[in-house]
Amino acid sequence: MTFDCAEPARLAAFWCEVLGYVVPTVPEGFATWEEYHRSLPPEDEIYFACTDPSGVGSRLLFQRVPEGKVVKNRVHLDVRAGAGLVGEERLATLEAECARLMALGAKHVLTQRADGVNESCITMQDIEGNEFCLA
Repeated sequence: MTFDCAEPARLAAFWCEVLGYVVPTVPEGFATWEEYHRSLPPEDEIYFACTDPSGVGSRLLFQRVPEGKVVKNRVHLDVRAGAGLVGEERLATLEAECARLMALGAKHVLTQRADGVNESCITMQDIEGNEFCLA
């Protein structure tokens, strides 16, 4: 899954914290990813990937693009923070995760409470405004 973004390293670090992912090892001969990217010709794409250390989840790639985000996402991630929980226990778990992610720079958009058909979920935005849901 690929995200177009303004700051790939910053957005990758955010999503690593959200999902418990890791950034791959820096290429040999470089102390940091920043040093590696500074070594590239200016026309090369700047990107960062992060992966699930268990190897189960999808790899996320963040690539710099010149234009900013202007409309609602056509696709978004559901972060499964309340899987298997229902009612008030689920809502409390989602709200706690929402608070943790807000401390990382995410924004709360909307809390949808259980309605007898659907369970509670929280819509948020990452640090570049990409929507995602806590479910």
